[in-house]
Amino acid sequence: MQIEKMIAKKDRTISCPICQKSVAKTFRPFCSKRCADVDLSRWLNGHYAIPVTEEDGGIPTPFADGEGDK
Repeated sequence: MQIEKMIAKKDRTISCPICQKSVAKTFRPFCSKRCADVDLSRWLNGHYAIPVTEEDGGIPTPFADGEGDK
């Protein structure tokens, strides 16, 4: 059973999330420096974002629970 899992992992091929080519060991999970730079550019320009919902509708404060008042 353990060997079957190892074989299944070995047979899996990972493709670059930008261009879908096979991944290079040096730039994993990308195929090249260019695709890594494209991904970094997307992060820096706000194409990727983590959605946030504000429950109280106000500006978040760093110490909302009172721990920073000491």
